[in-house]
Amino acid sequence: MTQQASPQVPDRMSPGEWRAGGILATIFGLRMLGLFLVLPVFSIYASGLPGGEDFQRVAWAFGIFMLVQACLYLPVGLASDRFGRKPVIVAGLLLFAAGSLLAAWAPTVQWLIAARALQGAGAISAAVMALAADLTREQHRTKVMALIGSSIGLVFAVSLVSAPALYGWIGMPGMFLLIAALALGAIGLVLWGVPDVPRPQAVRQLPLRSVLRDAGLLRLNFGIFVLHAVQTALFLVVPRELLSLHQMPADSHWQIYLPVVLGSFVFAVPAIMQAERHGRTRPIFLGSILVLLLSQLGLFFGMKHFAVVVLMLLLFFAAFNVLEASLPAMASRMAPTSLRGAAMGVFNTTQALGVASGSAVGGWIAVHSGTNGVHVMTVTLAFVWVLLAWGSRLPSRRQDDGNMDEERERDRASAVDAVLRAN
Repeated sequence: MTQQASPQVPDRMSPGEWRAGGILATIFGLRMLGLFLVLPVFSIYASGLPGGEDFQRVAWAFGIFMLVQACLYLPVGLASDRFGRKPVIVAGLLLFAAGSLLAAWAPTVQWLIAARALQGAGAISAAVMALAADLTREQHRTKVMALIGSSIGLVFAVSLVSAPALYGWIGMPGMFLLIAALALGAIGLVLWGVPDVPRPQAVRQLPLRSVLRDAGLLRLNFGIFVLHAVQTALFLVVPRELLSLHQMPADSHWQIYLPVVLGSFVFAVPAIMQAERHGRTRPIFLGSILVLLLSQLGLFFGMKHFAVVVLMLLLFFAAFNVLEASLPAMASRMAPTSLRGAAMGVFNTTQALGVASGSAVGGWIAVHSGTNGVHVMTVTLAFVWVLLAWGSRLPSRRQDDGNMDEERERDRASAVDAVLRAN
């Protein structure tokens, strides 16, 4: 069970923690625009380029972004452990901006594939999450991860609404230029808005296998894999079913997604606060996995009923937001300080593999077994996760390599606040 913070350690997030978390969430959200903003209109644009008549190339142009990221999360996380978080994040944002500029210019699908690969090389997710963990005390880490996770949800919702309008106004090249400009602006936030990390003292250097073989981290990695495999597979079939079963045109689907995503925060935020403030991490974490399973069962049995679909999507996003915040917080808490970037790199790699598997396996099942087969897949994955998580021991507030005490936690928060006040 999660231990409650000692009265000697401030129970509320410090101004430094709030500011650092908000800035890192903004950086994370701006980078996710590279994936989400182009999602609704990418295939239309790419199909009109020379070489775009081959749909397989179009699919590669979109999917290679995540494929390259999946390959680089671990080495980039290791680099952030060795060279520092901020230099690695800045380098990743520069690569991402360069790829966006190349994509804006790309005259053919082949060049667009190269540009998207360069965008994906800016795989900074692990470094950002590790930096967020470095700059916050453990009892508040889930809140900061929730800020980062909510930025993903908000960017996703806003992209669904704004992408078609932006595409008609400035075109896809203009959208890529906008993404590049936002990435360059995010570099300024990293350099001048985020404090340098107070270096922990007396941290032992551990071998990489200590992260790769840790049973607790493996269970959390499996959880993030399932969460994103379910999400990706779900959105392969739900849009089609809304169209075929409820005659809802694709350009109207945002009318469901936007209020459902925003409404889910009404349930997710109080749950996260309860877990953090009152030591209820385990029941809320397990309850969220059960709600995830319930939402998949509801969609399987009730897809023909519009009200059921809306309710189940609301439950899905509420559970998704809680789990998206809890999983990285627990992973960063369990990971050794000297390999925190590497641990988050493995975590983000399994997340990307979940996205890829949900898309590839879900697509194969949809072709051979129909949309009901995909719902069976998501129900099965969620059920297996419930079984695996139920008997597992969740990480309590660990100490850095077993030796960080409350005094050092206070020193870290004070150092962050001092740097921010100086800025």
